[in-house]
Amino acid sequence: MTEQSTDPRKELVEHLGALRAFAVSLTRNQATADDIVQDTLVKAWTNIGSFEPGSNMRAWLFTILRNTYYSLHRKRKREVEDVNGAHTESLAKKPCHDGRLNMRDFYEAFDQLNDEQREALVLVGAGGFSYEEAAGMCGVKTGTIKSRVNRARARLAELMEIDDESQIELTDSVTAGIVAQQSVA
Repeated sequence: MTEQSTDPRKELVEHLGALRAFAVSLTRNQATADDIVQDTLVKAWTNIGSFEPGSNMRAWLFTILRNTYYSLHRKRKREVEDVNGAHTESLAKKPCHDGRLNMRDFYEAFDQLNDEQREALVLVGAGGFSYEEAAGMCGVKTGTIKSRVNRARARLAELMEIDDESQIELTDSVTAGIVAQQSVA
Protein backbone atom coordinates (compact mmCIF):
# COMPACT_ATOMS: atom_id res chain seq x y z
CA MET A 1 0.00 0.00 0.00
CA THR A 2 1.47 3.39 -0.93
CA GLU A 3 1.33 6.42 1.25
CA GLN A 4 -0.97 8.14 -1.25
CA SER A 5 -3.60 5.40 -1.19
CA THR A 6 -6.18 5.38 1.57
CA ASP A 7 -6.46 2.59 4.08
CA PRO A 8 -9.43 0.38 3.07
CA ARG A 9 -10.15 -0.26 6.78
CA LYS A 10 -11.62 3.25 6.95
CA GLU A 11 -14.33 2.20 4.48
CA LEU A 12 -15.55 -0.70 6.66
CA VAL A 13 -17.70 1.56 8.83
CA GLU A 14 -19.65 2.84 5.83
CA HIS A 15 -21.18 -0.60 5.26
CA LEU A 16 -22.23 -1.51 8.81
CA GLY A 17 -25.93 -0.74 8.31
CA ALA A 18 -26.19 -2.76 5.11
CA LEU A 19 -24.22 -5.64 6.64
CA ARG A 20 -26.49 -5.71 9.68
CA ALA A 21 -29.65 -5.62 7.54
CA PHE A 22 -28.34 -8.50 5.42
CA ALA A 23 -27.37 -10.49 8.52
CA VAL A 24 -30.81 -9.95 10.12
CA SER A 25 -32.52 -11.11 6.93
CA LEU A 26 -30.45 -14.29 6.88
CA THR A 27 -30.61 -15.14 10.58
CA ARG A 28 -33.97 -13.59 11.55
CA ASN A 29 -32.39 -12.95 14.94
CA GLN A 30 -30.87 -9.60 15.85
CA ALA A 31 -28.40 -10.94 18.40
CA THR A 32 -27.09 -13.59 16.01
CA ALA A 33 -26.98 -11.00 13.22
CA ASP A 34 -24.87 -8.69 15.40
CA ASP A 35 -22.51 -11.59 16.15
CA ILE A 36 -22.16 -12.42 12.45
CA VAL A 37 -21.50 -8.77 11.57
CA GLN A 38 -18.85 -8.61 14.28
CA ASP A 39 -17.23 -11.83 13.01
CA THR A 40 -17.35 -10.43 9.47
CA LEU A 41 -15.59 -7.24 10.52
CA VAL A 42 -12.91 -9.16 12.42
CA LYS A 43 -12.29 -11.38 9.38
CA ALA A 44 -12.24 -8.38 7.04
CA TRP A 45 -9.86 -6.47 9.30
CA THR A 46 -7.57 -9.47 9.70
CA ASN A 47 -7.56 -10.23 5.97
CA ILE A 48 -7.59 -6.67 4.63
CA GLY A 49 -4.46 -7.52 2.66
CA SER A 50 -6.53 -9.78 0.40
CA PHE A 51 -8.88 -6.91 -0.49
CA GLU A 52 -8.04 -5.43 -3.87
CA PRO A 53 -8.05 -1.60 -3.65
CA GLY A 54 -10.47 -0.13 -6.14
CA SER A 55 -12.77 -3.16 -6.09
CA ASN A 56 -16.20 -3.27 -4.47
CA MET A 57 -15.68 -3.25 -0.68
CA ARG A 58 -19.39 -3.77 -0.02
CA ALA A 59 -19.53 -6.90 -2.18
CA TRP A 60 -16.37 -8.22 -0.50
CA LEU A 61 -17.88 -7.69 2.96
CA PHE A 62 -21.22 -9.25 1.95
CA THR A 63 -19.35 -12.32 0.67
CA ILE A 64 -17.49 -12.66 3.98
CA LEU A 65 -20.76 -12.24 5.90
CA ARG A 66 -22.54 -14.79 3.73
CA ASN A 67 -19.75 -17.35 4.21
CA THR A 68 -19.74 -16.67 7.95
CA TYR A 69 -23.50 -17.23 8.09
CA TYR A 70 -23.32 -20.55 6.25
CA SER A 71 -20.46 -21.73 8.47
CA LEU A 72 -22.52 -20.89 11.55
CA HIS A 73 -25.58 -22.52 9.98
CA ARG A 74 -23.67 -25.78 9.44
CA LYS A 75 -22.40 -25.73 13.05
CA ARG A 76 -25.86 -25.09 14.46
CA LYS A 77 -27.44 -28.06 12.70
CA ARG A 78 -26.16 -30.11 15.62
CA GLU A 79 -27.59 -27.74 18.24
CA VAL A 80 -31.08 -27.60 19.72
CA GLU A 81 -32.73 -24.29 18.88
CA ASP A 82 -35.98 -22.43 19.46
CA VAL A 83 -37.48 -24.12 16.40
CA ASN A 84 -41.00 -22.68 16.53
CA GLY A 85 -39.80 -19.26 17.67
CA ALA A 86 -42.02 -19.24 20.76
CA HIS A 87 -39.27 -17.93 23.02
CA THR A 88 -38.13 -15.35 20.47
CA GLU A 89 -41.68 -14.09 19.98
CA SER A 90 -42.02 -13.56 23.73
CA LEU A 91 -38.90 -11.36 23.79
CA ALA A 92 -39.73 -8.91 21.03
CA LYS A 93 -42.81 -7.62 19.28
CA LYS A 94 -42.47 -7.13 15.56
CA PRO A 95 -43.45 -3.67 14.31
CA CYS A 96 -46.91 -3.09 12.89
CA HIS A 97 -47.18 -2.34 9.21
CA ASP A 98 -49.75 0.28 8.23
CA GLY A 99 -50.68 -1.04 4.77
CA ARG A 100 -52.39 -4.13 3.39
CA LEU A 101 -49.09 -5.92 3.70
CA ASN A 102 -48.45 -6.28 7.38
CA MET A 103 -44.95 -7.13 8.45
CA ARG A 104 -45.94 -10.25 10.33
CA ASP A 105 -47.46 -11.76 7.18
CA PHE A 106 -44.38 -10.76 5.20
CA TYR A 107 -41.97 -12.27 7.73
CA GLU A 108 -43.96 -15.49 7.89
CA ALA A 109 -43.93 -15.78 4.10
CA PHE A 110 -40.27 -14.73 3.88
CA ASP A 111 -39.32 -17.35 6.49
CA GLN A 112 -40.86 -20.07 4.31
CA LEU A 113 -38.42 -19.37 1.48
CA ASN A 114 -35.27 -21.44 1.36
CA ASP A 115 -31.92 -19.85 2.28
CA GLU A 116 -30.81 -19.37 -1.33
CA GLN A 117 -34.04 -17.61 -2.35
CA ARG A 118 -34.02 -15.36 0.74
CA GLU A 119 -30.40 -14.49 0.14
CA ALA A 120 -30.97 -13.69 -3.55
CA LEU A 121 -33.98 -11.47 -2.76
CA VAL A 122 -32.11 -9.55 -0.10
CA LEU A 123 -29.03 -9.00 -2.25
CA VAL A 124 -30.89 -7.97 -5.42
CA GLY A 125 -34.16 -6.57 -4.06
CA ALA A 126 -33.13 -4.89 -0.83
CA GLY A 127 -29.35 -4.66 -1.14
CA GLY A 128 -29.43 -3.05 -4.55
CA PHE A 129 -26.78 -5.34 -6.00
CA SER A 130 -26.95 -6.24 -9.68
CA TYR A 131 -27.64 -9.84 -10.61
CA GLU A 132 -24.01 -10.14 -11.67
CA GLU A 133 -22.68 -8.82 -8.34
CA ALA A 134 -25.01 -11.08 -6.36
CA ALA A 135 -23.96 -14.07 -8.47
CA GLY A 136 -20.32 -13.29 -7.76
CA MET A 137 -20.94 -13.05 -4.02
CA CYS A 138 -22.84 -16.35 -3.99
CA GLY A 139 -20.43 -18.14 -6.29
CA VAL A 140 -23.11 -19.05 -8.85
CA LYS A 141 -23.99 -18.02 -12.40
CA THR A 142 -26.03 -14.89 -13.07
CA GLY A 143 -28.91 -16.98 -14.46
CA THR A 144 -29.07 -18.90 -11.19
CA ILE A 145 -29.51 -15.66 -9.21
CA LYS A 146 -32.16 -14.45 -11.66
CA SER A 147 -34.00 -17.73 -11.30
CA ARG A 148 -33.81 -17.69 -7.49
CA VAL A 149 -35.12 -14.12 -7.35
CA ASN A 150 -37.96 -14.88 -9.75
CA ARG A 151 -38.99 -18.08 -7.94
CA ALA A 152 -38.74 -16.37 -4.54
CA ARG A 153 -40.90 -13.44 -5.62
CA ALA A 154 -43.46 -15.79 -7.13
CA ARG A 155 -43.50 -17.87 -3.94
CA LEU A 156 -43.88 -14.75 -1.76
CA ALA A 157 -46.79 -13.56 -3.91
CA GLU A 158 -48.40 -16.99 -3.62
CA LEU A 159 -47.92 -17.20 0.15
CA MET A 160 -49.20 -13.67 0.69
CA GLU A 161 -52.05 -14.13 -1.78
CA ILE A 162 -50.93 -11.22 -3.94
CA ASP A 163 -52.01 -11.19 -7.56
CA ASP A 164 -51.55 -8.72 -10.42
CA GLU A 165 -54.73 -6.89 -9.45
CA SER A 166 -53.87 -6.51 -5.77
CA GLN A 167 -53.04 -3.05 -4.57
CA ILE A 168 -50.24 -3.14 -2.01
CA GLU A 169 -49.45 -0.21 0.20
CA LEU A 170 -45.78 -0.39 1.13
CA THR A 171 -44.23 1.99 3.61
CA ASP A 172 -40.95 0.18 3.97
CA SER A 173 -38.43 0.51 1.12
CA VAL A 174 -36.66 -2.77 1.91
CA THR A 175 -39.90 -4.76 1.73
CA ALA A 176 -40.86 -2.88 -1.43
CA GLY A 177 -37.51 -3.80 -2.99
CA ILE A 178 -37.91 -7.45 -2.11
CA VAL A 179 -41.50 -7.79 -3.34
CA ALA A 180 -41.14 -5.58 -6.44
CA GLN A 181 -40.96 -7.23 -9.83
CA GLN A 182 -37.82 -6.43 -11.80
CA SER A 183 -37.29 -7.28 -15.43
CA VAL A 184 -34.83 -10.11 -15.82
CA ALA A 185 -32.34 -8.61 -18.25
